[in-house]
Amino acid sequence: MSIEYSCKIFQELSLQELYAIMVLRQEVFVVEQNCAYLDADGNDQVGYHLMGIRDSALVAYVRILPKGTIYENYPAIGRVITAASIRGKGQGVGLMQHAIEATEALYPKQAIKLSAQSHLCHFYERLGFVSTGEEYLEDGIPHTAMIRA
Repeated sequence: MSIEYSCKIFQELSLQELYAIMVLRQEVFVVEQNCAYLDADGNDQVGYHLMGIRDSALVAYVRILPKGTIYENYPAIGRVITAASIRGKGQGVGLMQHAIEATEALYPKQAIKLSAQSHLCHFYERLGFVSTGEEYLEDGIPHTAMIRA
């Protein structure tokens, strides 16, 4: 399963890419997870958008935000998502490896923070992230803050 990755700032996204991103995020975060929240949170415009494309379709995505956007002292990886068509096939690891590499290239020598759905903490731990504290609810779903030094 070959996935091609590219990372773009908001202004570089084509209308078709932006639309595909919003569709995938809504399909998974709003519909599949039954979570009513405003996905268009105003941070997309300052972020980088890592897209995984297979057969001309967006199948994997991560948003990378600069330090001070969500976390005062850390750049952030968020909106981590794989399409249902590739989920459970080990593609999440590749997505996150690309996300970590892109974040480290954009923000060298800085720790990276993310808000993990708590049931996925072990997945992120395998990628070098460490839990920073207590579990909390984010949009009704248990989450844990994690940092990769």
